[in-house]
Amino acid sequence: MKMTAEELRDLIAGALRRSKTSEANAASVADALLAAELAGQGGHGLRRVAAYAAQARSGKVDGFATPKGTPTRPGALAVDAANGFAYPALDLAIDWLPGAAQSQGIAIAGIRRSHHCGVAGVPVERLAERGVIALLFTNSPGAMAPWGASRALFGTNPIAFAAPVEGAGPIVVDVSLSKVARGKVMAAAQKGEAIPEGWALDTGGRPTTDPEAALSGTMAPLGDAKGTALALMVELLSAGLTGANYAYEATSFFDADGAPPGVGQTLVAIDPGAFGPGVLSRFAVMADAVTGSEGARLPGRRRQEIKTRLLRDGIAVDDALAAEIEAIGR
Repeated sequence: MKMTAEELRDLIAGALRRSKTSEANAASVADALLAAELAGQGGHGLRRVAAYAAQARSGKVDGFATPKGTPTRPGALAVDAANGFAYPALDLAIDWLPGAAQSQGIAIAGIRRSHHCGVAGVPVERLAERGVIALLFTNSPGAMAPWGASRALFGTNPIAFAAPVEGAGPIVVDVSLSKVARGKVMAAAQKGEAIPEGWALDTGGRPTTDPEAALSGTMAPLGDAKGTALALMVELLSAGLTGANYAYEATSFFDADGAPPGVGQTLVAIDPGAFGPGVLSRFAVMADAVTGSEGARLPGRRRQEIKTRLLRDGIAVDDALAAEIEAIGR
């Protein structure tokens, strides 16, 4: 079926409200999962609703949590997500960061006791739309081993970056440090489809095309040893710095069992005018150079084109999935 953005938002928010989640938190989560669908990242969108709702009902996520932000420096904000959903905590940080960055030149927000933050490119794009350069580092439950080892100490640990560009939409870079995001494996498991070889390893460290074996095993790192080195960097910045759980201490995002995951996110915002004027026009020069290179695509443009098309034409939703979400909590 085809649904409008408003219909999709209402579908998600309704399922969460019926699952021990406040109206405000349900709205924040619905906005984020809709943004994932509009970015073409369905593995972080509707397919997360059932797991999110189950975790709220079991108490693994506190659906009524209110995040609290405490400035620790003029340019630093410590955010306690209070074992709730990540999105209300991200909203709080995104509201605070632009003003602090414009005042200080650079600002940072560290979030602890958090949860799955969806498509990492979405929060940084929101900040870029408010005129600042943005970076996001987030860890996730253990899914990757250090290079040469087999224990999953690191998450897939996305890194995202966005920059405003004069006369155009932001540049948006969103890179998972596994070869593919784990959400794609989860989506394949839900659909009963095989995954390509090279995405993941089973519990014995062997390449697998079985998504269930992949979810029990480890993800293959992007760039081999370089990917796991960057994953370590993200663990330190998002969890070590903020007081959140490291990946190997965190429980799963996919089920309702156990304690809250308690992962972390770190957001950095930079005022483009910190070193002088004309920066956004200089960014546009590089953006145009990339766009003008035959065969090249500027990061962020595809997701922006998908969003425009889906808002115009409607969002295709699997009938069975829509029915499953509609039935949650009834």
